[in-house]
Amino acid sequence: MTHPFDVAILGAGSAGYACALRAAQLGLSVALIDDTPLGGTCLHRGCIPTKAWLQAAKVRRTVAKAASFGIGATLGDTDPAALLAYTDGVVGQLHRGLEGLIAQRGITVIRERGTLVADDRGPGIETGATVHRARAVVLATGAAPVTLGLPVDGARILTSADALRLTALPERAVVLGGGVIGVEFASLWADLGVHVTLVEAMDRLVPTEEPGHSRILTRALKGRGVDVRLGAPVDTAEATDDGVSVQIGGETVAADALLVAVGRRPATGDLGLEGAGVAVSDSGHVVVDGQLQTTLKGVFAAGDLVAGPQLAHRGYAHGLFLAERIAHLQGRSGERPTLPRDAGIPRVTYSSPQLASVGLTADQAGPDAEVVDYHLTGNGRAQILRAPGDRETGVVRLVRRPGGEIVGVHLVGDDVAELIGEAALLVGWQATPDDVAGIVHAHPTLGEAIAEANWALAGRPLHMHG
Repeated sequence: MTHPFDVAILGAGSAGYACALRAAQLGLSVALIDDTPLGGTCLHRGCIPTKAWLQAAKVRRTVAKAASFGIGATLGDTDPAALLAYTDGVVGQLHRGLEGLIAQRGITVIRERGTLVADDRGPGIETGATVHRARAVVLATGAAPVTLGLPVDGARILTSADALRLTALPERAVVLGGGVIGVEFASLWADLGVHVTLVEAMDRLVPTEEPGHSRILTRALKGRGVDVRLGAPVDTAEATDDGVSVQIGGETVAADALLVAVGRRPATGDLGLEGAGVAVSDSGHVVVDGQLQTTLKGVFAAGDLVAGPQLAHRGYAHGLFLAERIAHLQGRSGERPTLPRDAGIPRVTYSSPQLASVGLTADQAGPDAEVVDYHLTGNGRAQILRAPGDRETGVVRLVRRPGGEIVGVHLVGDDVAELIGEAALLVGWQATPDDVAGIVHAHPTLGEAIAEANWALAGRPLHMHG
C-alpha cells in the first residue's frame, strides 16, 4: 500500500511544527495540517506575545525607578495600541521566519481544519472531501483555555488570548487563577498601572513551585499593589453595563474586566479521535504509552494532548522525539530516540520576580535530601539589577540526594529565568556538586549564584556562611 506522505501532522503549534521540521530533516515526506497560522498558541496567543507585554511592563517599571539610578526620566501614559503594535512586530517576524523554514524544508502545508480517520487503508487526516494518507499520523492540536462555564465574551470577561489583544487597559481587573498565566498577567498589568485583584482558590500562588518561593512572589506582588486573595474561590461573575461583577467568597468585587486564567484543557474535541479508535481519558487527554503511541497503530500524540506539564518546550521535545521515532520505525534512522522525562523539563514564570525551576522540590526529594539556599543579596549582578532602596529577596535553591546527585534547582528573583539552562543540565546529567564545582562562572553574573550554592553543597561555601 502506498501513502502520499511518510508522516502527516495535525496541528502546527510547538509540537507539530517541531516534528515537521525534524522529520523533513531526516528525509521523511511531511504534511502539516492546520487552519490557523503556523506557530500555534505559543507564537500567536501565548508565550511570545505574553512575554512581549511583560517586557513592556518591565520597561515602564524601570522608567518609574530611573531617578534612583541617577537618570532623569518622565513616566508618561501607557499606550496599549502602540504596545500591541510592538508585540505584533515581534510575533510577525518570528512567524515569517517559521514560514520560511517550513517552505525551505519542503514540507507540504495544508491550511485546512483536519480530523482523524482510520479504515482498512490505515490512518489519515481528512480535510473537506480529501483524506491525506500517511504511514504515521501525529496529533498535536494543543490546548484551549478552561472557562469554568463563566460567560466569556472577549470584552468584559476574558481569556488570556482576549487580554493580549486589548487596545485599552482596564483601570481595575480581577484575575482568576494564581498559576503561571494568572500570575504573569497580574504582574504585567500591575506594572502597567492597572489595579489588580488576583484570586486563587488554593492556599498559595504557583502551587507546583517551592512554597518559600511562592511566598516571595506573593509579597512582591502585594508590594506593587496587587490585592492577592488566597483560598478564595470565585462563586459567580457577570458582565454589567460598565464592567463586571465578581462574587469572591461571598464578597462582591466590581471591576472593568475579569481575566479567567485557571488553566487549559487538551483540544481533543471534534477531531474524530474516539471514532477512529484513539482512546481519550476523562480529562480529555489522549491515552499514550511510553513512546507517545496512541491506542491506534500508527497514530501518535504530542504536547498538550498528552497528560503532563503544559509547556511549549515540552511540545518541542515531543515533536523532535516523534520525528526521530517515526524515522526509526520506518527504517530511515538507525538510532532509537529517548523520550525526555517530564521531571527533567524546566518551568518558568515570567512575572516580576521570575520563578524558574527544574526537577524535584525539597519535599518531593524526601526528608533526607540536602538543601542549600543561596540568597541573591550576596550576588553582585543581582545588586546591580535592582533599584537602589529595593530589597533583594531572590534565592537560588539546590536540592540533592544525600551525598549524591543534584535532583532539583529552584530560582526566584529578577532575570533568573536565564539561569534555567544550566539548572536543567545539572539535573538532566545527574551531576553532583563535586562534578561542577570546578566550572568557572564569569563575574559579575547571576550564574555565580548557582556556583556558590554548588560550593556549599560540596562542603566549601565561599560567599556565604557555612
